[in-house]
Amino acid sequence: MTETLFLTSDDVAGLAGMDEFVDAVRDGYRQRGTGAPAKPRTTLVNDEPAGMLTGYSAILPETGAMGGYMYSAGFGAGDAWFMTPLFDAESGQPLALIDGASMNPFKTGAAGAVGLDALAREDATSLAIIGSGAQARGQLKAAVTVRDIETVSVFSPTKESRESFAAEMNEALSASVAAVASSAAAVEDADIVITATTASEPVFDGDILEDGTHVTAMGQYHPEKSELDETTIERSKYVPDLRERATQDAGSFLAALESGAVDEDHIHAELGEVVAGEKPGRESEDEITVFDSGGTGIETVASAYMLYEKATAEELGSTISLSPASEALTGE
Repeated sequence: MTETLFLTSDDVAGLAGMDEFVDAVRDGYRQRGTGAPAKPRTTLVNDEPAGMLTGYSAILPETGAMGGYMYSAGFGAGDAWFMTPLFDAESGQPLALIDGASMNPFKTGAAGAVGLDALAREDATSLAIIGSGAQARGQLKAAVTVRDIETVSVFSPTKESRESFAAEMNEALSASVAAVASSAAAVEDADIVITATTASEPVFDGDILEDGTHVTAMGQYHPEKSELDETTIERSKYVPDLRERATQDAGSFLAALESGAVDEDHIHAELGEVVAGEKPGRESEDEITVFDSGGTGIETVASAYMLYEKATAEELGSTISLSPASEALTGE
């Protein structure tokens, strides 16, 4: 029997700043770039009631932690529920079980910021964001920790949503944030473009991207989710979070493969390889770069362990008792 820390969403909300998430996730991807194990998501889909059960995992040996996410979405609740089991990477013993709800936009935003920092121009100051939900908020708050963003243009299909987003972010950030009436208006002349949607069709025309633009795509987690068109993929130096995921569920890349616009050699590198210095990132001011982020256990484990350490130091959470298999099997 061992005592394991249980952290609620309220326990970890506000426990760490976005810059701390970014630092933790960057180090997680550095470890991946030098060989840390990680696998893409596995998703089981249910027809009636409609829903999906998803899980993914990673081991971060230098951090000393391993684990991942398991979450359900849909079903009768029509909502999503995130659970993060965290284990010690040396002993294998459970360290914590974390409600991942409040962590989710932060760790996902941090992954986007690490990709942006690795691939966007150093002098990038203008940003376009397509989407106005929780993930868009997380992406924008993370982006401003790695670049000096001066102007932000936001588009989402519902006028009230994009205007509310702009008003909220204007209060929260030093950048000037404005709602615009189309994705084209947002993307035009932007140094950085972030897509944070659930779109099944491309949300902007890749022909309007200026040379030197960086694109971070966050909605690429299903073969039928295609935020980016094949032109954007074809024009870009393409970097996914995991190479294996790009050919499994990265919808835009798969569509470009199917059309013949690119082949698998178009994958320049995994993000971890760039962060670790194993492969180059941006090599010229004129390159268009894409970071394709569908979600991995890397950012989850890195963020969860950072929160676990902070919660332990502040004596937050409660404990639950877990039995090892040897006790459960023998009854001793």
